Order: sequence, then structure tokens, then C-alpha cells
Amino acid sequence: MSMPVILIAVVGGLFGIIVLAYVIMSSKMQNKNTKYVKQLVEGTKKSSFSMDIFYQKFYIKCVNMPFLRRYTLKLRRRLEIINLEDEYITRKQVAKILFKAIILVVPLTAFIIYMTYSNFLLLSSLLLFELFFLESLLEGMVDGIDNKLLREQLDFFAEIRHAYHEYNMVEEAIYEVSQDDEKEVSRQAEKIYEVLISDDPETELEKYYDIAPNSYLKEFAGVSYLTKEFGDRKDKDGASLYLKNLNNITQEMQIEIMKRDKLDYVFQSLSMISAVPILFLDVVKNWAIGQFAFTRQFYNGTLGFMVQVGLIILTFLSFIIVRKLKDNGSVNTAKNMENPWQAKLYKKPLVKKLVDCFIPKQGSKDYRKIVQLLKDSASKLKIEWLYINRICIAILGFILGIIILFAAHKMAINYQFTEPTSDYNLLGTMSESQEKKAMETTEKDNYFLKKYQHDYDITQEELAEDVAESDQYGMSSAEELETITTRIWDKLQIVQSEYVKWFEVLIALVIMVLSYQGPVWLLIFQKIMRQMDMENEVMQFQTIILMLMKIERVNVEMILEWLERYSNIFREPISKCVNNYESGPWEALEELKNDISFQQLIRIVESLQAAVEQIPIREAFDELDTERAYHQEKRKESNERLIARKSKIGQIIGFAPMVVLFVGYLIVPMCVIGMTSMTKAFSTMSSMSM
Repeated sequence: MSMPVILIAVVGGLFGIIVLAYVIMSSKMQNKNTKYVKQLVEGTKKSSFSMDIFYQKFYIKCVNMPFLRRYTLKLRRRLEIINLEDEYITRKQVAKILFKAIILVVPLTAFIIYMTYSNFLLLSSLLLFELFFLESLLEGMVDGIDNKLLREQLDFFAEIRHAYHEYNMVEEAIYEVSQDDEKEVSRQAEKIYEVLISDDPETELEKYYDIAPNSYLKEFAGVSYLTKEFGDRKDKDGASLYLKNLNNITQEMQIEIMKRDKLDYVFQSLSMISAVPILFLDVVKNWAIGQFAFTRQFYNGTLGFMVQVGLIILTFLSFIIVRKLKDNGSVNTAKNMENPWQAKLYKKPLVKKLVDCFIPKQGSKDYRKIVQLLKDSASKLKIEWLYINRICIAILGFILGIIILFAAHKMAINYQFTEPTSDYNLLGTMSESQEKKAMETTEKDNYFLKKYQHDYDITQEELAEDVAESDQYGMSSAEELETITTRIWDKLQIVQSEYVKWFEVLIALVIMVLSYQGPVWLLIFQKIMRQMDMENEVMQFQTIILMLMKIERVNVEMILEWLERYSNIFREPISKCVNNYESGPWEALEELKNDISFQQLIRIVESLQAAVEQIPIREAFDELDTERAYHQEKRKESNERLIARKSKIGQIIGFAPMVVLFVGYLIVPMCVIGMTSMTKAFSTMSSMSM
């Protein structure tokens, strides 16, 4: 039994085991474990009870499986924030997402193995790409839960308004609305209520800020706390300031939901479009060889193999970049940066000594440049971890480069031994009888190729004598022997020249250098993407200031603390300003103004400076209230431009592999090889006519 059949059988068996396990577990509803879990979910409907039990048990299995454990814990870190560490619901959601992913991935893996088992390069590339696809799929499902929570918050805030009118107390209104257990946002509301009624609400509020799933719930919790502590007051138009701030947060959420929906719409197919070409490599190759036989040598030779590898690499890069472009900039990440593999590796003395040789000296220009790049890109990596990534990727790039070169030479040699030996026509393919005759010729030639493959001292004259005396071609005429000898000699020169040369090792070293720079280029790309979001973040600052400026006892330092809490791109300079505020408010704000270059944020800092000594905060930011409608429209227009910019970049990058597939892998080779074949044909015809 062949290896592909065994692999398909194994994958199919795993899929069957999963389905069988589900049937068995569904039928065993009365055992002890089921009764125990039934107590935990008492009150749930009977129709959903079996699935709940299945997901709880499936979660335990996933945690104990080496490969699935990584994805299980990664999903858990994201979902437990949304669920406020509700163990039962977190396990259920994690298991549900993983089960859906497995149902999709297992048949896909079997199909990939079945379709590409004869092409090891394509098979390994597709399986590796499937891991990227799995990451994207899981992330998309979690984002769906996050977006669902955001939409529930719209209804939640609307209900808060009605409850606040009835009770006129913030904590009572939140408690009343939080009684709906079917909604995800109800757990968040219960947590906020517990914060407000605690003995030390300020400390508990700071703890909640660390686990809140999005900034809008942070804003809501903060505004509710300030209203409870300092009381609500009427605006100049007689409206409740608390409800007005609630309305401001709602408008921010509506804009964010529209932005996410548009990004999802724009990028919903780009990721797959960037990945599709890798599925059609063999299809294009087989079609081209079938229709134009003269392209066989290109597609089965070294150059065709290198183009194929380049296209696979381009596809991976395009897929990763498109995913980065679609990122909505959420502050919450699924990465556990407390003790990653880089930190464990760096603790080893030999590795530490090696990595320290590459890290620039602390205080040098290069060191400051790298540290600043990590800050600007909002990376969670330490500089030591970054250089471990760079070194590992560089080594991996060099090894893969050498392996690819060896494989390319092996393919070129194999082509000489296996391809039918015949003069191909410009169009079409050989008939069955022609191909059989051509293969017989190839087998005869292979006798001499194998005999002299490693004899680098052989001359063409010696080869001609051996061919003339051989059983294979001994009966041929002198003219035929000359043609046969020339053909075998040409093949032998190709076979003997297919080894890794010095300049190819140099190419592998260039690949290593490019791989070493890869992580830095990725940080630069992330920095550029963050710069696109600068205007959007500053407009969010304006909304926060608009909510705070009318609350009594709010000062400049409190506003800076709120801006720091909700900042992402400008977190570093604002944190520095907050830390230096006690030593001199004006000087700290002046230093903040010097640290930033974005003009809209500079205007906010200048207004804060005016509010420190000269005028009240309300007057310093009076234009924010009067121009609220203008800022809202500007925010929407800014999002439109951001999405349009990302869309253009995404389309260029997403369609690049498709363009390279048809132009670089199909059209250009056919045109170049076709023109070369036609030139040779015309030259032969001209020489025959003379």
C-alpha cells in the first residue's frame, strides 16, 4: 500500500473516530459525568443539553492533545476575557469553535493529500498553508463573538437609558439591565455593578480595565463610576450629562461597527484569493504541457521548479500581509507574552551569548532605532526575543534555500532520466505509440548516462566509440550514431553539471540575509498600518475629553490618565507625560508636544496646557461640543479613507500571486519557449533548404 493511501486512511479514520465519539457520547446521557454536568447547566433546554455535554468533554480532550493544545489555550485566552473567566461558557465556546474547525480541516487535509501526493513540494506547502488557514479561521470565529458582544452593547445601552430614567441611580439601572442571562454583555454588566457597589470601587475599576474586552465598556464603566461618585448634572440644554455621555459612547460604537463590517466585506475574499493560486499550480502545469509539449522541459526542469517555489513563498507572504491589513487594531491580543519560547531559549547560556552578539550595544543609535520601532509598531516583543526570531528565521531560510537547490538539481537530473526522448512539435502532444517509442529511446540513453554519470574525464570521442560498439545502437548508421552521440553527450553534460555551485550557496546566503531582515520589515509594515489609524485614535480622544470636560472635579491629570488608558498608538508619549506630570504640568505637556508630530493631537495638548493655568477645562475644549456633528462626520470620512487605502493595498497584494501564476508561470514561459522553438525550427528548415 502506498504512502498517500495510508495517509488518507489515517485522516479518514480520525474523522470517523470524531463522528463516532459524538454519537456515543450523545447516547450516554445518564452516566455520572453527565449528571454532574447537568447540575452545572440546570435550567438549560433538553435539546441543547447533549451538545453542551459533548463540548465540555471535547474541551478536555483538546487540552490533552499535543497539537490541539496550542490552539485550545490560544482561544481560551481570548474568550475568557469576553466571558469574564466564566469557566463553563469559556470551555463550551472554545470546544465549539475547535469542533467546527476540525470538521472542516480534516476532510480538506484528506483532499489535499489525495490531489497532491505525487508532488511533495506542493503537498508540504498546502499542509503548511492549511495551518495558516486554521489560524485565520479560528481568529475569524473569535472576532465574530467579539463583534456580537459589540452589537449587544448597543441594545444594552439603550436599555440602560430607560432604566436610568426609572431609577435615577446608575448602579440600580445597570443591575436591572444585567438580569438578561442570555446575552454576553449581561456578564459584563454584572461585573461593572459589582465594581460600583464594592468597598473600594476605584481599585476594582482599575482591575476591570485590565480584563474589559473592548474600550467602550471601559468608557462606560469609568463614566458610570464618575457619575456615581460626583453625581449627575444637567447640561445647558437640560439633558442628563450621564445619558449624553452614554449617547456619545453609543455613537462611537456605531462608527466602529460600521468600520468592522466594511473591513469584513472588503477583505472577506481577499485572503482566499491570495491563497487560490497555490491550488492551481499543478493544474496550470499539466494543462500547459498537455497543450504545448515544448513547455515540458521548463515545467519539469530547474527553472520551473524555482518559479514554483517563488510563487509558493509569494502566496504565503500575501496571505499574512492581507491578514495584517484586515486587523481592526484591537488592544486585546491572544498572545501570551509572559514566558514565550523565545524567553525560555534565551535563558540558555550558549544561546544568550550568541544572541547578545547580534543585539546592538545599549545606548547606540541602532539600539534606540530598534527599540523605537518596537514601540511604534505596538509589538509585545522584547529586543532579545526579536533577535532570537531573526536568527532562527535566518537559519531556517538558509537551510530551506539549500534544500530547494538540492531538490532543483535532483529534479533536473530526474528529468533527463525519465522524460520521453523525441523532437516535440510546437503544438499538441505525442500519440501513445510515439510516446512508447520515445521512452524506449530514453531507456537506451539511460544506460550510458548511468555508466558515465560520475566519470568527469570521459570525452565525446570515447562516448561515440562506446555507443557504436553497444548493443543498444550498434546497428545504427554513421549519421544516426553521430546524432545519438550528440544527444547523449548533451544529456550527460546536463547531468554532470547539476550540483550545488558556489554562486548558488551565495544565493542561499542572500536568502538568509533577507530572512534575517524579515521580522524587522514586518514591524515596519505594522508601524505603517498604525500610522493609518492615528487620526481615528485622536478623534476617539476628542470623544473622551467631551465626556469628561463637563464633569465636576475633573482636571487635566485625570484627562491624561483616561487618554493613556484608551490610547494605543500614542500610549508611550502619553504615559511618559503622566509619569512626569507631578514634577511640572506645563513642562510635562510641553515635552509631550515635542514627542509627537501629529498635528491634531498637538492641538489637544495645547488646549490641555491652557486648561492647566489659564482657563477651565470646559472653556479650553468648548469647540469640541459646538463642533460635535462636524467631528462625527469627519470621523466617518476618516474611516472611509482608511478602509479605501487598506482596500487598495489589499487588492494589490491579494491579487499578486494570481497575476504571477498566469503571467510568470504560464504566459511568459510559453511565449519565450515558443519563440525559441520557432527560431530553432526556422533555422533547421533554412539549413535543410541550403
